[in-house]
Amino acid sequence: MKTLLITLFSGLPSCLLFAQQNDSTAKISISGYVEAYYSYDFNQPTHNERPSFIYSHNRHNEFSINLGFVKAAYTSQQLRANLALMAGTYSNANLAAEPATLRNIYEANVGVKLSKTRQLWLDAGVFSSHIGFESAVSKDCWALTRSLMADNTPYYETGAKIGYTSPNEKWYLAGLVLNGWQQMRRPDGNTRLAVGTQVTYKPTSKLTFNSSTFVGSRPDDTNRNRFFHNFYGIFQVTNRWGMIADVDYGIEQRQTGASVYDSWASWAVILRYQLTPHFALAGRAEKYTDKQGIVIATAPPHGFSTQGFSCNLDYTPLPNVAWRMEARKLSSKDAIFEKQGRAVSQTFALTTSLAISF
Repeated sequence: MKTLLITLFSGLPSCLLFAQQNDSTAKISISGYVEAYYSYDFNQPTHNERPSFIYSHNRHNEFSINLGFVKAAYTSQQLRANLALMAGTYSNANLAAEPATLRNIYEANVGVKLSKTRQLWLDAGVFSSHIGFESAVSKDCWALTRSLMADNTPYYETGAKIGYTSPNEKWYLAGLVLNGWQQMRRPDGNTRLAVGTQVTYKPTSKLTFNSSTFVGSRPDDTNRNRFFHNFYGIFQVTNRWGMIADVDYGIEQRQTGASVYDSWASWAVILRYQLTPHFALAGRAEKYTDKQGIVIATAPPHGFSTQGFSCNLDYTPLPNVAWRMEARKLSSKDAIFEKQGRAVSQTFALTTSLAISF
């Protein structure tokens, strides 16, 4: 283990290594996550691939790894760093546009504390998105699969951010400068960086409100403006009942330099009930509307207008283990799904997964 740690962190700046030797709080930790899954789409897609706008748990009728990663983390009073390398069908689908050498990076960032008395940090590198309540780590989400809104907003981002947590930990404020909309490397011809904000308010341990914004351009070489806002609330109504409500709205320039903008929107609501300490039920309703095909390109007449319902049963025999089962139906105004080689307007899938964190 000592050899592994030396290898992983031999490339860190000398100031980090010096701090490790002289800061009694400094430590290096190794963690990981693996999620195996099986999904059966009753439309039986010809190439065993679920629709292109689904990026997690997207293989049909085969046992696969959705996400597996190993992470090394360095923490001290003034410095922190994270490096995580991943594999799985999630990374194959979601990072397909990135250069091959970057597609296995789940997280790679460094941070420095800017104040001795306040929780004010500057972080730079590749880190989880500041948009939305869902992450790629299914075990930490209330639903087994990701919502349409989560699959089609950034999972990760690359850039720098300044984040501040208030002394009472009720407020978190962040400002970000990013390479773009879920991009490690900007396409040739894309000349602009993006900016973002995040405000999180936790008045009590049972309530969370979050507002996140993105101002930048479309993730291609057209430099068309894109503005996006995400807002969600997490409500732990009782010890057993919880609810999450999320709404997204975005607009984008129709053509470079034009004054006309097209919009898209989505919403999702999840209800969760803790049956016993080891069993939980959750149900999700969602809708995604993108008539002009800004984010999800489909044919007319209605563009992408899809609603979905899902329910899942979770069993957690141990705190770091989750076995989950989910039924999910998606319905569209148009025939955008494939069923044995022909176009249909609905799809239904059953998915089960076993996830372990360590």
